[in-house]
Amino acid sequence: MPINYEKLMATRMYDIPCGYTHRDAMLYALGIGFGTNPLDRKELPYVYEGNGLHTVPTMASMLLPHTFLDGCGWDYAQVLHGEQRLELYRPLPPSAELLANRRVVAVYDKGAGRGAKILVEAEVRMAKDDTVVFTLTSTLIARGEGGFGGPPGAGPLPHRLPKREADLSCDIATRRDQALLFRLSGDLNPLHSDPVFASNAGFREPIMHGRCTAGIACRAILKTICDYDFTLVNGFDVRFSAPVYPGDVLTTEMWQDRNVVSFRCLVKERNVVVINNGKCTLAA
Repeated sequence: MPINYEKLMATRMYDIPCGYTHRDAMLYALGIGFGTNPLDRKELPYVYEGNGLHTVPTMASMLLPHTFLDGCGWDYAQVLHGEQRLELYRPLPPSAELLANRRVVAVYDKGAGRGAKILVEAEVRMAKDDTVVFTLTSTLIARGEGGFGGPPGAGPLPHRLPKREADLSCDIATRRDQALLFRLSGDLNPLHSDPVFASNAGFREPIMHGRCTAGIACRAILKTICDYDFTLVNGFDVRFSAPVYPGDVLTTEMWQDRNVVSFRCLVKERNVVVINNGKCTLAA
């Protein structure tokens, strides 16, 4: 069944219940590699609640239900996360009950054999008082769904990286089982766990979740620039440019200009950029 453009553009949902517990926050942090050294006093507050739990800003991307576009007509096996733009209006608390409004912002037809691009926006607020916590815009790439008759287009322009050499870099090794742990934070797509499914989708083995890669990039910036102060991050935008395989070493290159950190992530062993045009906005 091909994508129905009119139906997608009319898709809206209001007051969707969502939320998380202390346990969810710690599980997300473990899934992106916090706590690998359990004696690291700066990382421990992200995975242990003893002295007040810290939250990773990019956890926001995992808090929304995955049923929003069920029945839209695409082949789930061919859907990838293309871009993500996060704006935080206040730090994520250690736990929260939330409500979300979601809508489809745009649908672009890249042409037969080239896929479709779907932009989805969410505004998320505290259930107890309607205080807005964050907005999240995600770009989904439906690889097998082009040629449905929708408008062409590319969406928002990506953030431009500075042309100078990076100011800082941080290497973080991923684990072979990392995708299996990260999926417990809510993304159960078998592309990240089932070798047969991944092979049928064109990958040599299950790939890392893009949102896990983004979380590792956030961890690198927290470690290298923010001295692990999660309250400094109020924006985090990424464009996923190539898959990461569990076990890869991610190098995050960073350029700092006042309160904007531009960044990209590379797997040097394979000579590939896996996140490009990254932008982390810090509290001024």
